[in-house]
This record gives sequence, structure tokens and C-alpha cells, in this order.
Amino acid sequence: MLLSINPDNPQKRLIEKVVQALDQGGLIIYPTDTFYGIGCDLFNKKSIKRIYQLKKRPLTKPFSFIGANLNDISLYAQVSSYAYRMMKRLLPGPYTFILEGTRLVPKLMLTKRRTVGIRVPDNKICLAIVQELGRPIISTSVNLDEPSIIHDTYSSLVEMVIDGGVI
Repeated sequence: MLLSINPDNPQKRLIEKVVQALDQGGLIIYPTDTFYGIGCDLFNKKSIKRIYQLKKRPLTKPFSFIGANLNDISLYAQVSSYAYRMMKRLLPGPYTFILEGTRLVPKLMLTKRRTVGIRVPDNKICLAIVQELGRPIISTSVNLDEPSIIHDTYSSLVEMVIDGGVI
């Protein structure tokens, strides 16, 4: 399903449709501030494994995930005072912070060193999805930036492609 969402003012009813797909274990393709990403609910192991298969990526290389804000990040990563000040200055934005994960993070998403990559992108659609869902989503790139091409390429592999314009 291709779903067009206004990038400047995401429509709540459409965001709710996306969240419903995530709640049901669906994979989505969504815009961030730097790329279109493939994602799913951080806590849906089956969906995460589907993304690993889709990307042909070994389970030993965890994906980053997206939080809604600094409070979200502090639930899933140990944030030092220094890191907090830096993130407060830089987020939302095009950065991934590598931090030690907390016990809330599924083991499948931790590196051998128990670290996680966390982002808070500067994209209203992406943030609206995470805020409405109430928990983080996986983030890995699709390596394409035109929504119609993404849809043609991935529509049979994911439940929903969100058109938020060209990145």
C-alpha cells in the first residue's frame, strides 16, 4: 500500500493507519531526514528478522532505531551528562548516537558490546509515527529516494510505503 502523507503537517488519521500496520507486525518504508528507511516495531522479533532477511544482513549486525525524543532515548540507552548535552544541542537531526543499551532493548538489537544506535530524525512524519506508536521503530536505509520507485521495488515485501516526498 502506498500512503501519501503531508511532510509538513502529517495527517493524524494516516499516521494512525501506519501505527496499526506496525502493531500488526507490519514492515513499513518511511521518510527520515536523510533517507527512506525500512522499519518495524522495536519489540516485534518476527518483523525484525524479516528486515534482516530483506537486507541480507547477518543477525550479528544490529540495526539502529528511532526514538521520538531525548526521554525516549534515555529509556533505551544509558545517557551520560556529556552525551545528554550534546544530543540536546544536535537533536532532532541527522545523527546516530552509539550508546550502551538498557535492559529494555531486545537482545537482537544489541551489539556484542551491548551498544545501540539511536536516532531522533528531523522529520515530522517519522516523529509522528514514533510518538503515536509509543515505542521506537527500527531504522535501516532502502538506498532509494523516490517514493514511486521505492513502492515499485518494495511493495510486495512490505505492508506499507509512505510517500513523504523526495528526501
